[in-house]
Amino acid sequence: MAVQVFIALGANIAQPTKQVRRAIALICLLPHTRLLKSSSFYCTAPVGYADQPDFINAVVEISTELSAHELLEALLAIESALGRERSIPNGPRTIDLDLVLYGDHRINEKELIVPHPRMHERAFVLVPLTEIAPDVIIPGQGPAKALLAAVADQSLKRLPL
Repeated sequence: MAVQVFIALGANIAQPTKQVRRAIALICLLPHTRLLKSSSFYCTAPVGYADQPDFINAVVEISTELSAHELLEALLAIESALGRERSIPNGPRTIDLDLVLYGDHRINEKELIVPHPRMHERAFVLVPLTEIAPDVIIPGQGPAKALLAAVADQSLKRLPL
C-alpha cells in the first residue's frame, strides 16, 4: 500500500538549484513512487556551521510503496550519485535529502528517525512543507502551520519560478 511521504531537499555548492532539480528528477524515477507535489525553492541561511554559502531548499511530497528503510537507502544512493560528501557536520553539500515524514509513522532507530527530529525547528523545512501541505500534521508536534511562528525569525526567501 502506498504511503504519503515528505522529503526535504537542500544544496549549497556545485550549482545548488540544479542539484535540487536533479534530485527531484531522480526521486521521480524510484520504483513504485510518484511525485505528488513540489514546493517553491527557497534561499536560506546555513544553520549550525555558518561559514558557507546560503542553501537552496525545497520539499517534495511523494506517494511510495517503498518501506521507510528502502526509501532511505534510495535517497542515500541519490545523494551519492550527486556527489554528496560528509566531511563537515552541517557543512557545505551538493545535496541533502531528508526523509521528514513517512505517513503518520514514528520511527526511532539509529539510522532512521521519523518524523525528522529537528524539522519543527527549521523554517527551511516548515515553510515549503506548509506551502504544499497546509494541513499536514507532524506526529508528536501537531499541525505544521502552528509551528511557523516559532521559526519566523529565520532567514528565508522564496525564489521566483
